[in-house]
Amino acid sequence: MMKNYFLSVLCLLSIHLSSGQESDFGNWLVYIGNKTINEKWNWHNEVQYRNYDAIGDLEQLMLRTGIGYNLAPRNNFLMGYAYIRSENYVEGSDDKTSTDEHRIFQQYISKNNTGTIKTQHRYRFEQRFIENQKIKLRFRYFLGFQLPLKKKLLEDKTYYISAYNEVFLNTKGGVFDRHRVYGGIGYKFNASLRLEAGYMHQFFEHGGRDQLNILAFVNF
Repeated sequence: MMKNYFLSVLCLLSIHLSSGQESDFGNWLVYIGNKTINEKWNWHNEVQYRNYDAIGDLEQLMLRTGIGYNLAPRNNFLMGYAYIRSENYVEGSDDKTSTDEHRIFQQYISKNNTGTIKTQHRYRFEQRFIENQKIKLRFRYFLGFQLPLKKKLLEDKTYYISAYNEVFLNTKGGVFDRHRVYGGIGYKFNASLRLEAGYMHQFFEHGGRDQLNILAFVNF
């Protein structure tokens, strides 16, 4: 039953996405990988392909990686680098401009369980090097939840509900950058693979934007 519900949601959202940019509804395809080096060290790797519509109208391509260190079993500090290629529409036209960004970041993650709910706090500080602009500094705070369905814990072969809230704050200029709210449903195949699909709304200083997110989480 849950599998049929999951597929139905994807189909309905895909139909909505087919209306294109006029709907102001985009699509993010996300791969998030983690390689355990040993009990203390890990390698994070990530690819995000962001579209203005279903597929084929690129908004951003993000490649992110980093090396993390476990301060405790559920606490991780990570330093990393990201490359972002943005293709933004020129206001009032169908033309696009391309911008490259190089980003250095530091983050701290804390995880805990409250009953059956898994909670994650992530604090991230970014140094953004955008072409033809001065360096920009930004703080991000992420609060995420996972709740398994029909089981007491998020075990193998389990459906779950996922939700998160993330706030972005600049150090100069307009302090508020953006605010993301997300809700979705996922399936944990085993300790190595989870798949997830959900809806995200981004609040900007002026306006907002909706996305269908499809995510794959891989541990290897």
